[in-house]
Amino acid sequence: DKHISIQRHLADLEKLADLREGEFTKAVPQNTHLCVKDKKKPCPLCPEEKFKACYSHKLHRHLQNLHWKVSVEFKGYRMCICHLPCRPVKPNLAGDQTLSKMGAHYHCIICSATITRRTDMIGHINRHVNKGETESRFITVRAPTNEVIKESATDVQVLPNHSTPQKTDSYFNPKMKLNRQLIFCALAVLAEERKPIECLDAFGATGIMGLQWAKHLRSSVKVTINDCNENSVKIIKENCHLNKMKVKLNTKEGDSDGTVGDGEENTDTIEVTRMDANVIMHLRSFDFIHLDPFGTSVNYLDSAFRNVRNLGIVSLTSTDISSLYAKAQHVALRHYGCNIVRTEYYKELAARIVIAAVTRAAARCNKGIEVLLAVALEHFVLVVVRVLRGPSTADDSAKKIRYLIHCQWCEERIFQKEGNMVEENPYQQLPCDCHGSMPGRTAVVLGPLWSGSLFNTGFLRRMLLEAVQYGWGEAQPLLKTLVCEAECTTLKHFSTHGPGDENKQEECGVYIKTSNTSAESYVVPGKRKGEEVMRGAKRQRAEHSAEHPAFYYNVHRHSIRGMNMPKLNKFLNYLSEAGYRVSRTHFDPMGVRTNAPLAQFKTVLMKYSTPTYTGGQAEGPVHLPGDVQVEEEVAAAADAKEEDAEFPEEDKSGVADAVSTPSYPTDCAAD
Repeated sequence: DKHISIQRHLADLEKLADLREGEFTKAVPQNTHLCVKDKKKPCPLCPEEKFKACYSHKLHRHLQNLHWKVSVEFKGYRMCICHLPCRPVKPNLAGDQTLSKMGAHYHCIICSATITRRTDMIGHINRHVNKGETESRFITVRAPTNEVIKESATDVQVLPNHSTPQKTDSYFNPKMKLNRQLIFCALAVLAEERKPIECLDAFGATGIMGLQWAKHLRSSVKVTINDCNENSVKIIKENCHLNKMKVKLNTKEGDSDGTVGDGEENTDTIEVTRMDANVIMHLRSFDFIHLDPFGTSVNYLDSAFRNVRNLGIVSLTSTDISSLYAKAQHVALRHYGCNIVRTEYYKELAARIVIAAVTRAAARCNKGIEVLLAVALEHFVLVVVRVLRGPSTADDSAKKIRYLIHCQWCEERIFQKEGNMVEENPYQQLPCDCHGSMPGRTAVVLGPLWSGSLFNTGFLRRMLLEAVQYGWGEAQPLLKTLVCEAECTTLKHFSTHGPGDENKQEECGVYIKTSNTSAESYVVPGKRKGEEVMRGAKRQRAEHSAEHPAFYYNVHRHSIRGMNMPKLNKFLNYLSEAGYRVSRTHFDPMGVRTNAPLAQFKTVLMKYSTPTYTGGQAEGPVHLPGDVQVEEEVAAAADAKEEDAEFPEEDKSGVADAVSTPSYPTDCAAD
């Protein structure tokens, strides 16, 4: 039976007083008084030495004010405060236990624990709820079943606290839907190259990702879902049966149990294992491996590259954004061995940090990598690489890990030159002259970072085709942006209408403008042999002769104070007309990826910006502190623009003389 302090109504506590005194009274409705007896009644939750027996009206006031008002409610029950000697008392200095000094406490309705403070009792109940322990021995109402969530035609059941990874075994984050779609598209592209492929979801949790692979790709893949937690493995098995999938258990090496679900529609089989992720990747070989641990994935990279097959794919999702986004720089140094600071391009910096760690792990296994995709969004960093066996490819990949010189004043950046020789003045590598015009040290060395390309254009185009084929609506806009970013072009190359050009390819109603090389390299239907895959990979690497520019500039960061900058799409056209490669970037909605130097970037931005207040702008040009060269160009452009409005036709020579006069020194310009 439940403890007497756990009741539904206040009247139930008053009835306990009658039972304690040996008087049985009739039940009365809630919040009404019992028949008052002339005999005094004791409190059922207080000892006699603490509260003496009293009449009914005083007892009702005592129970309501001392016990009922400070109770804790759970599923219609009230856990009232209890003063009885239920909880053991710590012995005092004399060594005896005095029951009269017993403190107040609560009795948990779920586990019968005794807790002294009300706030601690509320937290204790919340912990039970977070763990899914809502079933009580005293509550006859049946606890609710696990919630079933449907995503991309796949059903998974999760616990009520599925969004808290520290408190659940079935962590499920709906915000990672885009991440799961990108990984699925990458796997679908690999499945077109060779069939069947063995793929591993090393951290299954609910098994949603592996279930989507098996449900949509079917016989093209052999899915293995792994998790080291026993409760997670149980949930994965239940989700497999929920989606009418056969389950093959393999908890130990060589131990296989063919447990089959009761479904008849789908005959696909999913292997479920319960091992440490490092162990299963050491024991078996896979064509596709996905790592999605809680936090950093550097602890599993060596095992992932140990047995992955040649031309296979390794994808990893890192959620330790506090360290990657330079909020915890000491953690980034500890996990990735990289020195970083907060910059305007911090998201791309995070992607290059992860790729550098992946490159070093692959090189230790005499394997090189080819980066197919690198995405950094608000709450995760996704990297997808293709594995290339051989020490020569490992050396080529390792050579692309360099240090980055970053100017903290104007945020100009450049990778250090190759070679081991120490330069006398490293500041000369930066295009800006902030070191000469500003006192002290103005630049820092960041890294080591990946200096190569972040995207494979042909692979991204094939991923876009797969996204259209399977109806992944969330991934299509991002993939279009990634293709434009990889080619450093704008979105005008995409068309949803019928093509009239022979350089366009058609699939699933979407037409993508491609070159003959990419179409030959990637759009090859049917099954490929090993030699054809090798030749396709070589053509893919040859496609990257003109890589996209590294990093990007934020337009708001470099805008001129007091000036209205042009629209972003118009500004991209202005830079393109000036002869520079330009595109938008998914890392920053206001970022511009271009090969233009920062000085020219500011010049074009200033040229097409309009003053906020026309009257104030007529007094003189806007000065850019710390950049004398840009200041001169801006002043000349502003004077030339106002020449026709402020000076007559015969005074243009004077304007030309004013423009051609030498600029002031840096200290005078600053004043």
